[in-house]
Amino acid sequence: MKSLTRGGTRWRRFAVVMVPSVAASAAIGVAIAQGALAASFSVSGQQFQVTAERLEGTGFVQYGAMDETGKGRQPVAVVGLDSAKITSLCQAVTVPTPFGSVSMVLKAGTGAKDDSSKVQATKLFIDANDLQADARFDEVDIGVSVDATTKGPGPAKPGENGRGAYVPGSFAQQAKSVEFNHVDQKAWATSAGTFTLPGLKMNVSMGDTACPKS
Repeated sequence: MKSLTRGGTRWRRFAVVMVPSVAASAAIGVAIAQGALAASFSVSGQQFQVTAERLEGTGFVQYGAMDETGKGRQPVAVVGLDSAKITSLCQAVTVPTPFGSVSMVLKAGTGAKDDSSKVQATKLFIDANDLQADARFDEVDIGVSVDATTKGPGPAKPGENGRGAYVPGSFAQQAKSVEFNHVDQKAWATSAGTFTLPGLKMNVSMGDTACPKS
């Protein structure tokens, strides 16, 4: 079964969690272009933007949860992927300071043409609340119990990998594989078992900065 959606449909929110994880991991682990991330961390309450030209993933699961952040409780869509490949990843975050706003922009896998030059991640979890993209899901199951999902790595236990609490037996969706194009989303947190960032570039500057839309 294949489902293709474009424009401002619910599928965008359904997928909101996918790419942020890619960028989030870059921010969390900017010092480790490849390797395991920490098993748990405290969600800061600082949102970040993630854009990508294309994201391909296998083993997809999505469910709702509530994260405890530095700005209070935040409802999120948690997405888990067994593996992901991303082309032209960009992450931007702006942090207020006593001296003005400071922005950090990370880019990797820019213009990748083959798998070796794409950003790659395994056991990827993302907490997000906004997404715009063209999306396709293969072999989709909608309405499965979160505790009965079989096509992805989740659900993560509350508190594991920075995840918030979810309601046992609640609504979830899963798919054998997914594809997102022209991604632009905002996320609260992400984590991965491994994260590989070919051609990683970072820039820090004063003022507000955003990633260009792909």
